[in-house]
Amino acid sequence: MSIANSKLVFATKLLIAFAFTWTLVGCSSNPPAPALAATADYSYKIGPGDNLNIVVWRNPELSMSVPVRPDGKMSSPLIDDLSAIGKDPTTLARDIEKELAKFIRDPVVTVIVTGFVGPYSEQIRVVGQATKPQVLAYKQKMTILDVMIAVGGITDFADGNRATILRTAENNAQYRVRLKDLIKNGDVSANVEMKPGDVVIIPQSWF
Repeated sequence: MSIANSKLVFATKLLIAFAFTWTLVGCSSNPPAPALAATADYSYKIGPGDNLNIVVWRNPELSMSVPVRPDGKMSSPLIDDLSAIGKDPTTLARDIEKELAKFIRDPVVTVIVTGFVGPYSEQIRVVGQATKPQVLAYKQKMTILDVMIAVGGITDFADGNRATILRTAENNAQYRVRLKDLIKNGDVSANVEMKPGDVVIIPQSWF
């Protein structure tokens, strides 16, 4: 092997070793995820892809199920385009009442959400060495165990105890989670609550 090639191989190994060490140090510097994260005042926000069952009291011809379009708006009889994204069902119901009040007297509207998807900012994302990486709708009191069940657990190549939660609701703070201990060893102390917008990152094991 030439001197140039030897230097290239050495440099590559050094870079890999440095990256591995940096990953371990960076991971170890993250605090463990708090066991409790859900807030009592959480209210579901409507997102693109949700289905809305709109009930207008005493006006069955105006009552129907409608989807929230990809642009975050919905349409129904007498209403061409109304923004729904990011609103809770009660707020959207009041907005629909304001629109319908232009045509009927004292409308009373109820909005029931079905087929929950939620806004992108509140969805839970699982990336890396999950069996089925995917995006999940957030649910109140959802835990990391619920998330792991939904994605089918971790792969044989995952370094589960170096997994992290990127918490967008806390200015992208990162927390350690012990997925291997939780899933493989049944250590329930490793189970933690999720927050809307969390990103679960599962790295690959080096060994």
